[in-house]
Order: sequence, then C-alpha cells, then structure tokens
Amino acid sequence: MAPVAVAQPTDVLSNKLDKLHLAAKPASELKQPDIEYHPDEVKWKARTARRLAEDPSLPHTPLPEGFPKVLESPLVWEGKDWKDESQWTYQLSDVHLEEIDAALKYFHSLEKPLGHVNQDNFPLPKLGPVLKDLARELHTGRGFFVLRTLPVDSYSREDVIIVYAGVSSYVGNSRGVQDRDGGVIAHIKDLTETHPAKTIGAPAYTTDKQVFHTDAGDIISLFALETAAEGGTSRISSSWTVYNELAKSRPDLIKTLSEPWPLDGFGRDPAYKLRPLLFSEDGKVIIQYARRLFTGFLGLPRSTDIPPITEAQAEALDTIHFLAEKHNLGLNFQKGDIQYINNLSIFHARDAFTDTAEK
Repeated sequence: MAPVAVAQPTDVLSNKLDKLHLAAKPASELKQPDIEYHPDEVKWKARTARRLAEDPSLPHTPLPEGFPKVLESPLVWEGKDWKDESQWTYQLSDVHLEEIDAALKYFHSLEKPLGHVNQDNFPLPKLGPVLKDLARELHTGRGFFVLRTLPVDSYSREDVIIVYAGVSSYVGNSRGVQDRDGGVIAHIKDLTETHPAKTIGAPAYTTDKQVFHTDAGDIISLFALETAAEGGTSRISSSWTVYNELAKSRPDLIKTLSEPWPLDGFGRDPAYKLRPLLFSEDGKVIIQYARRLFTGFLGLPRSTDIPPITEAQAEALDTIHFLAEKHNLGLNFQKGDIQYINNLSIFHARDAFTDTAEK
C-alpha cells in the first residue's frame, strides 16, 4: 500500500505521557469486557443502554477541570461540510515537478545519507512557499490536505523516499521516530501472503479494516505508492467534533477518557503503562490512542496478565469510533498522492481492501 511518515512530535504530549507512566500494579481478577478490535455496533448500543439504566446520572457528570465545554475552530468539521475534493487537494504543476527533479539531483550531488534531507539540501524555491502555506492550513484551518500527484513510477524506490522526505520537510521540519530501531518511515502493505498471522499484530499489515485512531506526532503523512484493486478508502474525522458531541451528551465519557488507561505492552517490560487518552492544554484537546492497545489484534491478542479495561472504557472506545465514523470524510486517494493531516485534531482510518496479481 503506502508508507507513512510522522513529523514534529509534540513536546506537550510527550511530557505528559512521561509523567503519567505510572508504576505497574498487579492484574485485577476482573474480566476484560466483551470487546474486540472491530467495533460491534449492536454490543455498543447494548452496553450504552445498560450503563445508562444502571446510572441515569452519567450524562450529568461535570466535565473534568480544565476541559472546555465546546471547541470552536475550523478544526471542528463534519464530512458533509466538504463538497468537492478541490477544497483539500493541491495539484502539482509541471513547474513544481521539474523543481522536485532538480532538488533530487542536487541532493544526490551532495552525497549525504538519506536521513540528512531537509529544506537546505532539497531546494524548492517555488513550491516551498506553497507547502508552507498548506502547512499553516493543518494547524489553523481544516487540518488536512492532499498533494497531487508525484510520478512514483519515474523514480527508484530510494529516490521516492528522498522526494517524500524532501517535500515533507517543508510541511514539518522534524521527523518523528516510528519504531524502536529509529525508523522514521513505516511501509504499510499486506503481509498476510508472506508472513504467518501470529507474527502480525497490527491491521496496517493486512487487508483488514483499520478503525479510527491516531498515531504519535503533530503531523501524519501518507504517500500512496499504489492503490488497491478494490476498497482501501482513506478516511479522516475531526476528533474535535467528536469531543464536542461527547462534552454535550456524555461528559462522563470525557472524564473516563481523561483518566489513566492500561496500555498493553504485549510482552515488553513493563507489561503495561497507565496514561489518559484525552488531554487538555490551553483550551485545546488532544486525543491520542490506538484501539488495538486495549483489545489486541491477530498475532498480538490482549495480554491476560494485566488489568482489564472497564465497562466505561469499553463504551468510550466504541463511542469514539462510531462518532468518528458518523462524521467521517472519505478521501479519493490516488497513486502518487501524499495526504497530510493534523494528528492532534483528526482521527484516521482505512477501509478493508482487495489486491490482485495486477494491482
């Protein structure tokens, strides 16, 4: 499918996460709720109805201190607000593509390692200012845009990476680490044909649906090297819209999200870490989570020797997903497109897809 790069990890979020990595506690005898990676709408509605019947006061729970009653920003939107992809897509011109080719040749002439590519050694005098304007849209506008279209078949795979990193350096000037080996790009593709299921712990490496989630960092980018034969639509949804709906109708779930959750370490040391999924800072909110850390997925099932999540947390997980789904926007991702999103205000997901021998 497509590689993903993370840029500009936020200091505020990192500092808060470090402070909230509390000491591990013995696993409770309580059982994990009936919840799986793929959200079940019937179970969600039944759990919601049951919890509200048991405690009708839940919708009247005060918001946690410091959390806003409503977020007002261009980052608050619904999928139906966008009528045409020209609203979020920037088409690269022949002049821009020629400039990118020249920048690639200049970078090669310097004989620097790939990790050194930046604005100084990948000069884009015409496109660079355009990209910086688009980057401002990520933070003060709608929070996303698509760059169309880089001719990926015209480059070697190494040159594709250099171009991707060079262009992206004008959108986010720092690259975040993706894994423990220090990689800054993750290659997203179906591995089920070449790897046993027990070795795959994330839906990104299958043809399966990826539910709404966030990654780490301020800006997330996705570069499509190829599209699927069928399906695979990239979907985004405003987490600030989801927050507003929860704050109005279910503030108790805001409280639940702002309290510590047990994130599965999947056999690492420590076995789990505790931290909230929702943060408030200067009148803004950040939701940072991946569902599989609480449900497991395929070759990495939920660990049995760590504390389970609660029924309230299970309801919150499902509610986030279904509200994000309700307000989502599907992007017409084409080969050679790069999608950039504000990870601090937007959830992303991917539909299941089918590949063929030809595509």
